Amino acid sequence: MSDQPKAPAAAAERHILCMKWGTKYGPEYVNRLYAMVRRHLAGDFSFVCLTDDSTGIRPEVRCFSIPQLDLELHPGEPDRAWKKLTTFERDLHGLRGRALFIDLDVVIVGSLDDFFEIPGDFLIIHDYARPWRRRRITGNSSVYRFELGAHPDVLANFRQHTDQVQSTYRNEQTYLSDFMHRKGTLSYWPEEWCPSFKYHGIPAWPSNYWREPYVPEGARIMVFHGECNPPDALAGRRNRAFRFIRPARWIERFWHA
Repeated sequence: MSDQPKAPAAAAERHILCMKWGTKYGPEYVNRLYAMVRRHLAGDFSFVCLTDDSTGIRPEVRCFSIPQLDLELHPGEPDRAWKKLTTFERDLHGLRGRALFIDLDVVIVGSLDDFFEIPGDFLIIHDYARPWRRRRITGNSSVYRFELGAHPDVLANFRQHTDQVQSTYRNEQTYLSDFMHRKGTLSYWPEEWCPSFKYHGIPAWPSNYWREPYVPEGARIMVFHGECNPPDALAGRRNRAFRFIRPARWIERFWHA
């Protein structure tokens, strides 16, 4: 794969970043994400995918290789998304400007304009889950924003202390959140912007048996984590036993190329 852009770079200082590696997500996820961004972000932007395989990705997307991390997974070891830290390279393929990173397994349902306008040096989702965990500083890195090249110390520290970081932190988002917190740069998106499908979009039991999943008021990006991704939710599937959902038919309106 060439590190040269597939199409001329947009004359914009706003970048949408995503990352695709391995075989879990095919090119259709990148293509749909691009289409959703184009429908929901006004003005010019550059859409960049860091990937190990650009096959099948639409030409509007600029594909670059994922920077080397020298990280090996042992057999059976889960992927903790440490590769996402490479977005903080001091010089990420010559890109300059403000970057909004978005995971592939999301559904964009509202305007993205404010994600580039809201003040803050580094913004991320405040992690979901139980109330006692909400008191923690951890962010969910499905959606985060930063200035390209402004935080190379995040990646440099990981490369210098890889074993120590991995033994201390469960995954890249807990490390990233703690590092930015200690720098005094950690901020969160407004809570309603990036709700969890799992926690905020499924009707409470027992109404989940007759009510369909829904988009909460004020949502901009619906985040799918933990149990199902958009095609699963659309089909009414969850990957945990005894947890029923009806098909989330609203996904058809948004999750398409």
